[in-house]
Amino acid sequence: MSAEMYEKIATGQGFIAALDQSGGSTPKALAQYGVPETAYSGEDEMFDLVHRMRTRIMTCSAFTGDRILGAILFEGTMDREVEGKPTARYLWEEREVVPFLKVDKGLAEEEDGVQLMKPIPDLEPLLERAQANGIFGTKERSVIKRADDAGIARIVAQQFELGERILAAGLVPILEPEVDITSTDKAESEQLLHAAILRHLDEVPDGERIMLKLSIPSEDGFYSDLIAHPKVLRVVALSGGYSQDEANERLARNPGLIASFSRALLADLSADQTDAEFDAVLDAAIDSIYAASIT
Repeated sequence: MSAEMYEKIATGQGFIAALDQSGGSTPKALAQYGVPETAYSGEDEMFDLVHRMRTRIMTCSAFTGDRILGAILFEGTMDREVEGKPTARYLWEEREVVPFLKVDKGLAEEEDGVQLMKPIPDLEPLLERAQANGIFGTKERSVIKRADDAGIARIVAQQFELGERILAAGLVPILEPEVDITSTDKAESEQLLHAAILRHLDEVPDGERIMLKLSIPSEDGFYSDLIAHPKVLRVVALSGGYSQDEANERLARNPGLIASFSRALLADLSADQTDAEFDAVLDAAIDSIYAASIT
């Protein structure tokens, strides 16, 4: 990773765009964009269409490092090109947007109120490819459904164990133990999660820093100590199913917490929009999320 990328993520003003829908979530992302499942046949055509959508986003005049610090990519997106350049190189060299890579393989079945990550058998070769492609960091997601102390302890332990392997490969991990925003005990889950994260941060080697991607907390400012923690490079928030307006409003009440939105960023984009309409809608979304992220 370059020192310039590190400094941008550590101190820059803006947010991280999540463009990392994978096989399971791609049909939903395309449908939201106005491309129904009847418009393609098989995974190859589906991924061609979603890459076309992502290319349209990344080449939009509004999608630059002025307001966007980084972008999280799906593995298939990293392996493709944008305007003749490998995607990660295009983002950094042409847009000054720091590239991250989603490395998890999806979620296991729920147990003890949580969904752990599935095993990642090819992690080390994937991290080597990421390094070769100019990727700065990774993202890995698991989900907390209810406030089960043992389940949350396991989910945080798994996140930090994977984070250690990613740090050892020379990349910065974004640990994402998401708390389901529809959970009836979301605030209690966040208390257990917060305590578990603090315990594991003590074990992060001196001189190393990780990132966290968390649901916007029920209590404003609840993660302020994590944001200020010397072993945390940045804390970013997922939109988690909130509308763009609600996600922005909640985010703005948490100083230092910045967005890493997917649905709330892309919700109003459509394949049927003209380039001018598409650019205007994306510019407005970026502007609103940027404003909420710098409060």
